[in-house]
Amino acid sequence: MEKLGIEGRSAVIPGMQYRDAVAAMEWLTAALGFERQAVYEGPDGTILHAQMTFGDGMIMLGSAAKESEYSALVALPDEIGGREARSVSLVAVDCDAVYARAKAAGAEMVFDLEEKPYGGKGFTCRDPEGYLWHVGSYNPWAAD
Repeated sequence: MEKLGIEGRSAVIPGMQYRDAVAAMEWLTAALGFERQAVYEGPDGTILHAQMTFGDGMIMLGSAAKESEYSALVALPDEIGGREARSVSLVAVDCDAVYARAKAAGAEMVFDLEEKPYGGKGFTCRDPEGYLWHVGSYNPWAAD
C-alpha cells in the first residue's frame, strides 16, 4: 500500500473559523500551549489563514467571513446550539499541566480531568467561541 502523509508530522490538519481569530489564537496559546507557525492577516484586521502547532500536530484557522463560499458550508458552535459535528483531540505528555493552564486561562470545563478506562487521563473544555477540545495523555499511536 502506498504511504500517505508526511513522515514525522501529522497528515490530518483540522481547520476552523473564528469570529475573532486573533483572540482565538491568543487563547489557544495561553490555555492549551499552541504555538503560532504562520499567520496571514487580512487588510481589515482579520486572519485570512493561520497555522498553529501543538507538538507534531497542527490546526489551521481563520476569521469567519459570512460572504465567502466556504462559510455557506460550515457553522460556528453558537449557530447550532453549542454543538459540534467534529472536535479536536490533543495528546499531551503532561495532561495535568495543560489542564492547570487551561483552567487558569478560564476554559469552560465540559468534562473534568479524570482517569480514562482505556488508559491515561484527560479532560474536555470549550474555547471562548464554543469549540470542544479533548486533551489527554492517552497516546493512540503507542498501541501500534
